[in-house]
Amino acid sequence: MKWTPENRYPLISAHRGGPMPGFPENCIETFENATQYNPMIIEFDIAYSKDSVMVIMHDDQLDRTSTGKGPIGNYTYEQLRTFNLKDNEGKETNFKIPTLDSVLSWSKGKVLLTIDLKRGVSYAKVIEKVRQYKVESNSIIITYNANQAQEVHRLAPELMISASVQKKSDLKRLNDLGVPNNRIVAFVGVSAPDKELYQFLHVKGITTILGTMGNIDKSAIASPARNLYYHLINNGADILSSDNLPQASEQFDKFRYNKKLSSANIN
Repeated sequence: MKWTPENRYPLISAHRGGPMPGFPENCIETFENATQYNPMIIEFDIAYSKDSVMVIMHDDQLDRTSTGKGPIGNYTYEQLRTFNLKDNEGKETNFKIPTLDSVLSWSKGKVLLTIDLKRGVSYAKVIEKVRQYKVESNSIIITYNANQAQEVHRLAPELMISASVQKKSDLKRLNDLGVPNNRIVAFVGVSAPDKELYQFLHVKGITTILGTMGNIDKSAIASPARNLYYHLINNGADILSSDNLPQASEQFDKFRYNKKLSSANIN
């Protein structure tokens, strides 16, 4: 994962797995669909069922994304299996809420994963599953502050960590807490930083990820001729976390072709 000019190969991270009409967020069938567009990183969210099964769901409440009602923590996994998932337009599908086990098993040899923990889910329990399925080499654990990053590195020094680095002092704090540069994927925020921050991180061998879900994706959809994703990766972003896979994929392909980029790890 360490960044070098020679191995730079920009990737899309499919936010919540890349939902589209007919394909609900946080669903294996949606993850599989996303891989048809581009070599992918799949971002997904973990929550607990009532009986502490780790399932893939973003919201505390089931109502928006499934035929269930109320808090996800009110239902055992067996009860959750009776619900169908809904896509972002509210249309019911035949797809079910997946478990973390099923996602990790599916991912091997297919995609990189960025794993987001919701509602007090235990880093230790997630790391235990990552090791059980032997997907350490394709898993990145998302953290939201330096103390969480420190905890993950203490529990699993071999794992990559997505850590917020929006200014140089953020990286210093991570380093001071014992998190080394070669385990950091720097999340630089949801608005494009100055090129200087990318250069600072790249000199240290750190890969960068920019969140385009939200305003940047909306701008790209409104003005497709601007080739916004192309310019963002040309400016220094290595990974874009996006909800707009078709448009981003087209521009990523164009960028890689123009720059003659290839990767030994991508088929």
